[in-house]
Amino acid sequence: MRQVLKNLSCKKHTKYVSPDTTKAIIVKGHLNQRRRMILVQKHIKAPKDAKKIADKRSTIDTEDIARFDALAAEWWDPRGAMRPLHQFTPIRVDYLLKCARQAGLLQSSGRLDNIEILDIGCGGGLLAEPIARLGAKVTGIDASEGAIMAAKAHAEQQNLDIDYLLTSSEDMTREAKNRARFDFIYASEVIEHVTDRPAFIAAMAAMLKPDGIVAITTINKSLPALLLAKFAAEYIVRIVPAGTHQFNQFVSPQTLQNECAASGILIDDVTGFVPDLKGGFKFAAVTAINYGISGQLL
Repeated sequence: MRQVLKNLSCKKHTKYVSPDTTKAIIVKGHLNQRRRMILVQKHIKAPKDAKKIADKRSTIDTEDIARFDALAAEWWDPRGAMRPLHQFTPIRVDYLLKCARQAGLLQSSGRLDNIEILDIGCGGGLLAEPIARLGAKVTGIDASEGAIMAAKAHAEQQNLDIDYLLTSSEDMTREAKNRARFDFIYASEVIEHVTDRPAFIAAMAAMLKPDGIVAITTINKSLPALLLAKFAAEYIVRIVPAGTHQFNQFVSPQTLQNECAASGILIDDVTGFVPDLKGGFKFAAVTAINYGISGQLL
């Protein structure tokens, strides 16, 4: 695995700019993307006799972890299986900085020097790295060993000091040193994969400083989300592996606000993310599919 990740991090991507070949490249890229998804789906294996919840105290979904382990070598390939997440990353970074600004954590220089941040479900580090470049002290945690290995390998290549740990938020909370430790805790595109949202949110609240801020980005539990984020993405265009999302784990902004309030977090911002004309995303009042929420302890 380490050798695969090393080879991936050293791989150079050729830029195709000839107008005569653009159409062929787009078609070929789409077909390659579909082939990757089919291959990944064939190789996904959950641990033997694994239960939906490996431990009564854990919110980890073992089937999802197996799925992300199978994608480990794809994390930093913007044309690979993680392409949708790469396209979605700029708006996620913008949202996190917006939250930091509202909480008074973002300095006038636009930096986050010495701000202690926890990235829950960090994956391969797509958010942890840009945040760390702004001077923050970032800790990234994930239950996928493959993701953590990919994150460490890429951070080393980029000379970034990020503390990546193979653990869960619940295990972090059990250590006294992590109680009320972080200025900013975020979970981006993660909460729709956990088995117990209230317990997950409670762990975030426990590790947050009294004046800290929490941010979550996720998928709404709505008909448009079911049609586009689930069926179209997984079974029609196949930009993500089939089974990546479960509709019953999607959550509406109102439900998430209520669950945060139950753990003592007052949500004071709800922002929608919608596609723009450049192939990326922009902020919007519409939360029908993708959205972010943020708030602080009561």
